[in-house]
Amino acid sequence: MQNLERKFWGYRRPDGKVGVRNHVLILPTITCATQAAKQITELVSGTVSFIHQHGCAQVGVDYEQTFRTYVGMGANPNVFGVVVLGLGCETHQARSVAGELEKTGKPVRVVSIQDHGGTLGAIAEGAKIAARLVQDASAQMREPFSFSELIVGTECGGSDACSGLSANPAVGAVSDLLVEHGGTAILAETTELIGAEHLLAQRAVNDRTAKRVYEVIDAMENRAITMGVDIRTGNPSPGNIKGGLSSLEEKSLGASNKSGTSPLQEVIDYAQVPTKKGLVWMDTPGHDIEQLTGMVAGGAQVVLFTSGRGTPTGSPIAPVIKISTNTMMYENMEDNMDLNAGTIIEGLETIEGVGERIFEEIGFVASGKLTKAEILKQHDFGIWRIGPTF
Repeated sequence: MQNLERKFWGYRRPDGKVGVRNHVLILPTITCATQAAKQITELVSGTVSFIHQHGCAQVGVDYEQTFRTYVGMGANPNVFGVVVLGLGCETHQARSVAGELEKTGKPVRVVSIQDHGGTLGAIAEGAKIAARLVQDASAQMREPFSFSELIVGTECGGSDACSGLSANPAVGAVSDLLVEHGGTAILAETTELIGAEHLLAQRAVNDRTAKRVYEVIDAMENRAITMGVDIRTGNPSPGNIKGGLSSLEEKSLGASNKSGTSPLQEVIDYAQVPTKKGLVWMDTPGHDIEQLTGMVAGGAQVVLFTSGRGTPTGSPIAPVIKISTNTMMYENMEDNMDLNAGTIIEGLETIEGVGERIFEEIGFVASGKLTKAEILKQHDFGIWRIGPTF
């Protein structure tokens, strides 16, 4: 029972959600505005932003997915307030994004490069607004909250032969602990679940969810068939093969271990916010940055990222806890990796023991401890494009 009383220290938002960081986000809705957004973050401490190539000449479901991702980043509970920065003539209008974000109740302001006389005027106006928001954010105090308020994303990148034996099962243990505490764990990487989908379908809470498991797998495979390519030419990657993985199926069986043993509550679209507590599967590609962005836009306040080859990956607004699958890589890339699960391979710790250690680290990080990626300002961002540019 003592475990069920665990708390972390976070920030309550006007919409009732809880953040573990208190960022002011400079959100560029068009690639033309990303450099101005970056310069605002350089001027104003306490702000974050990201570089991307999206926001114009997108139509249909591709437009909708990018729009949903923009809104999700600003709505994430780790964001105190948002300066939505646009050019003025783009498809993804800044005012439309801001209109959705205002529904959260958090402070949202709009700056247009064209309306403010060009880049310098927009930077000056954006910096003035951001400075005021940062000061307001700095006055907010952390409060204790239950782990039931957390959405934790899970992913693996640069996998090796140890991934399915150490770090991924340990993260699965964490997923189960989080679900036990009333929280939400997101499983992603549809590409890297091909071959293991039947195992997840068996754990679905109902027939509709089980059917969706097969639907998203079929859709991912059909995208490759439509292009006339074989997914297996890029997955496993050269690094995966060098690390000892033999096939996509072997990789998928290891990747699925991150889901633990809890029932699968629902399958959601990319950058969609879960509607249920417990284990959720988000339909994302296997691309590390794109899946990370999707989970954070879907509301994940913290992400667990396992790796056997090593990675510097991080997010502009969510702390990413990186976990090595083997001790050799951890010691080689300790500047980037937060925790070592290689002790499982060495027989020094159990899967459950490392899972408990990761779970405890989530509490520390959610309460303010910085991850390696945050310290190194690894602000990675990439949207999964599902349509052509026109």
